[in-house]
Amino acid sequence: MLELTMAAVSAADAGATAGMLMADAPSDPGAVLRLGRDKSVCRLSTPDDWLFISRVHLEFLCGPDGTWQVTWLQGSQPDPSSEVRLTVGEYAQPLSYGGTAPLPRGGSGEIIIQDRTAPRSVNVGFYHEV
Repeated sequence: MLELTMAAVSAADAGATAGMLMADAPSDPGAVLRLGRDKSVCRLSTPDDWLFISRVHLEFLCGPDGTWQVTWLQGSQPDPSSEVRLTVGEYAQPLSYGGTAPLPRGGSGEIIIQDRTAPRSVNVGFYHEV
């Protein structure tokens, strides 16, 4: 099972936990969770006017062996207006636009989508339960 917790944070409410959204999916091959502005396909959706987030920004996909990966899907713009960072423990790495990274089996961490033009972010905590 992959559990996700999302908080949309602006400078005005930094540190607040109100408005957190949660989603989970069993670790079955082909299971998918998506994050973005399009509420019709994304289990975790951000405010419509947060244009630094694509309609479908991140996709979490369970592979044939029950492990999960996250992909930053390329949107309609050639140059993104956000940065995505994956943190597991003390280790942090940027996720490239269009790139994919594995999530640790039985581990937890955080993915931060940072707006390049304003002090706001989307913080996604994840926990992979085995």
